[in-house]
Amino acid sequence: MSKAIFELMDNLPQNNITIMMLKSLDFVVPGEWQNIVGFDNMIRHETGEDDPALIQQIGEKAVRLYNDNTQGYQRAVWLYQTVDNADAALGAAALANKVGGKIPLLGGLLTNITPNPDQAQAIDLSLKLVVEIVAFCQINGIPGDSIGDFLASLANYSGEEIMRLATLICVDGLIPLGPDFLGKIHETLSNLSSNDLQNNKTFSSISSLIPGGNIGGQLSFINNSFDSVKGWMSDFVASKNLSPQTILNNLKSFVEFSDDKLDYVAAFLDLSTNYYEHTGIQTVARKLITRAYNEI
Repeated sequence: MSKAIFELMDNLPQNNITIMMLKSLDFVVPGEWQNIVGFDNMIRHETGEDDPALIQQIGEKAVRLYNDNTQGYQRAVWLYQTVDNADAALGAAALANKVGGKIPLLGGLLTNITPNPDQAQAIDLSLKLVVEIVAFCQINGIPGDSIGDFLASLANYSGEEIMRLATLICVDGLIPLGPDFLGKIHETLSNLSSNDLQNNKTFSSISSLIPGGNIGGQLSFINNSFDSVKGWMSDFVASKNLSPQTILNNLKSFVEFSDDKLDYVAAFLDLSTNYYEHTGIQTVARKLITRAYNEI
């Protein structure tokens, strides 16, 4: 079994490169995300309660729900963690002393970074989107291929959920693939073979929980997931007036790079951040606490 949900929440960082990146993207969904760290803090935030005995009761109920293998909460956390961990991380120690100031992307760091080709980047975004759908289904106890239920839920996405999708669009879409990132992803997926998918490291890591039954069915599910959500993504970009340049201008608040090295920015963020895991743990904790509080 993975770590207990209270441990995961208690161990979330208050500040690191992931947090700096998310804060720099607050302009996309202003005020939606707070970096709530600590299980008891999440209980207080979600319920408004401050009685220690009640907080303990809610926490114990939430932990029992998380530990129940018939529920999907642990699988959802595993998905969020795995889709981030599939990428090789830069040494945390090498970057730790940069937190709190600007991180220079030029110089020595560039020797450790290779930008993804467009195909790999398109697959990466598509698989993160699939993880969002499947984790949503696991958390809510509905079939894992319920794309329609997920689409209906998007209208109510808020907090760390909308922050996660906004970051996906910005950091995994617009920066590496440009303004036509949705067209490029559609073209990539349309021409993707089962072999291409099977050779993808991220897919191999999470394939056990992707619906479809076999590699062909899973490829169809990935295509259907993207086709279903691309309209929402397009509307989101348009409504927020997002462009690669506006995003990059805000990222410069914590990372230094020259305009001729933009291809490396997405690779750097991919390698040095875990926003899916961080916000995913917050999502699962919040859902557990809300359910526990309602059931008590």
